[in-house]
Amino acid sequence: MRALVTGARGTIGRALTAHLVASGGEALAWDRGAVAMDDYWAMERTVRDSGAEVLFHLAIASTPTGREDEAWKVNYEWTSELAWICRQLDLRFVFTSTAMVFSNAAVGPFTVASAPDASEGYGHQKRLAEARVMHQHPRAVIARLGWQLAMPGTEPGDNTMQRNFDRQMAEHGCVRASTRWLPACSFVDDTAQALVALADAAPGLYHLDSNERWTFHDIASALSAEQGERWRIVATDDFVYDQRLADDRISLPSLRSRLPLLR
Repeated sequence: MRALVTGARGTIGRALTAHLVASGGEALAWDRGAVAMDDYWAMERTVRDSGAEVLFHLAIASTPTGREDEAWKVNYEWTSELAWICRQLDLRFVFTSTAMVFSNAAVGPFTVASAPDASEGYGHQKRLAEARVMHQHPRAVIARLGWQLAMPGTEPGDNTMQRNFDRQMAEHGCVRASTRWLPACSFVDDTAQALVALADAAPGLYHLDSNERWTFHDIASALSAEQGERWRIVATDDFVYDQRLADDRISLPSLRSRLPLLR
């Protein structure tokens, strides 16, 4: 597979690139500095000249450049243009969305038939982008993801669960973890492998989640124990939410396959 990848230097992008290369494929990183996301013809030329069979659109507005409404431009407008370009050039288009398209007031676990309801922020922008992608490119694949976990023994990326724990320890001396929150989450390598598989899947919406039944406190405690009690985990019950993403058509390895201390 020859793939063009936006967000190739991000947490998932690095894992996706590594998996493609290990599988004998090729991953071409989109250079956002060289190809402006609001220059349609430059983007069209980049996609056409790449010789790619599929475009994985993973990028988010993680590094602000000072553009007005930059998050909207990245999450919605750029996504819309790339989907249209791939439709015109007959390329597969795989777009990563998020469990955050569901508000904290929604009742999970969520299936692909559940109506997303996020009305503000990142989740709202992604919710609108999902609908736009299917309008622009009806043969596209949309994959909703949960929180990503770094693989055991690897350096966590900036937006992984483990890196969040590091920040909480630095700021508060502990990690507060609700016993009543079941987060959507998966290990990044498992997510990357599933995304590659989805490039050949039927068009439509998919959910990628490895959490069968565990609470945030369960997961945090197992992660800490796996790393020699690296973080001080404090149990709370102040956040009640089932965020899990259900989808019988594609199965990710269970969290327990990576964290055997989970019960």
